[in-house]
Amino acid sequence: MTNIDQFESIFKKASKAQFELQEVHLDTMLIIADGDAEQTQHFLDQVIDFLDTTLLRKEITWHTLNGQQHRSVDEVVKRAAEIEPDLICTFRNLHAPATDYPYSLGVYLDVLSQATDIPVLVLPSPHRQAAIPTNTKTVMAIADHLTGDHHLVSYAARLTSPDGRLLLTHVEDQTVFDRYLDVISKIPSIDTDTAQEAIIEQLLQEPKDYIGSCAQVLKEAELPLQIEEVVTFGHNLVDYKYLLEQHDVDLLVLNTKQEDQLAMHGLAYPLCVEMRDTPILML
Repeated sequence: MTNIDQFESIFKKASKAQFELQEVHLDTMLIIADGDAEQTQHFLDQVIDFLDTTLLRKEITWHTLNGQQHRSVDEVVKRAAEIEPDLICTFRNLHAPATDYPYSLGVYLDVLSQATDIPVLVLPSPHRQAAIPTNTKTVMAIADHLTGDHHLVSYAARLTSPDGRLLLTHVEDQTVFDRYLDVISKIPSIDTDTAQEAIIEQLLQEPKDYIGSCAQVLKEAELPLQIEEVVTFGHNLVDYKYLLEQHDVDLLVLNTKQEDQLAMHGLAYPLCVEMRDTPILML
């Protein structure tokens, strides 16, 4: 390696992404349900109770769309476009007899999560026995590339109850890492053990540094949150579900959109389908 290469590597290693807190508005909310007006009001009350400690501004405008006010996905999308809410609150399998079968989100959520830019809060279905949590004391923001994701972290911080725990979670793909390490092991000029150790260190250090900057910025903003880092390797749904159960998460925040495709991002879809008892904010 030349001196120039060494200098460039040192320079790049010293350059660290810094968190930038973004303003998150929660002034206008849209509740979408599939029951009658009374059932929808009950669901609205549960949503308000769940978000109460995070609604620092009390001048919230609540809109409801009950099951008798819409007959198609297109009508719901158009109504959301008219209202332009800051947040849509709903549940899985609207107007579908699949409440007890965790095989899909239902066509309404599939479309809402991809066809609009409005964040969608998915809560346990009121048609099931699972209770909606009464607060957001423990919020987890989870990503396979957390570093530089100001949008994700800002929303997670905004929806964490005062004095609550905000878990900033970066999951490095173990399968991808193993694949590249296997390739490296076949290149005689590279010491595999040294490369493995150095790459692991760098892969995990970058999100740790970013989480450190998140904690510093949030502290300077005087947000009363306890920031915790979770930086690990994983590659399948079981690993993610384990993290949620281990930390008893009240709200999961994740990205569900991907610029180059219409389908939901990565492991977001199976997580949203299977974690039926955990509220999920889909960004």
